[in-house]
Amino acid sequence: MMDAIMMFVVNFSPKISVAIQAMLAACLLPFVFALLAKITGGFRLVDNANPREFLAKTTGLAARLNSAQTNSFEGLPMFLAAVLVAMYCFVPQNVINALAWLYVFLRMGYGMAYAFNLSLLRSVLWFLGMSCCLALFYFAMVMI
Repeated sequence: MMDAIMMFVVNFSPKISVAIQAMLAACLLPFVFALLAKITGGFRLVDNANPREFLAKTTGLAARLNSAQTNSFEGLPMFLAAVLVAMYCFVPQNVINALAWLYVFLRMGYGMAYAFNLSLLRSVLWFLGMSCCLALFYFAMVMI
């Protein structure tokens, strides 16, 4: 297992643009969840007058997707800070890139687990995503 993780990290591109792309993907992910929440909730043009009220009244899948959106926005500052601090402290770029994209993929899985009401899987994916952020902070501290 550890060998597979090491191969994943070592083979990741050392370009800084890879981490920036992951940051952009993480920033856009809440908007994807919001769009899906609106579509599944039956959002109409007239609902655009007060979209938060519309989303607050949704139930089922739409409500869970809206919750995934909210939680994705809540976790975003920690992720962005972790990536930037790791870059600032000269953590090897391939490590940053691997953890950044792993975070994004875990958050995508988190949103899907939230949508399909898989609460235990959702919690595990949330924990693993936050672990990526904590690992970036840890590696930054080791480098200084």
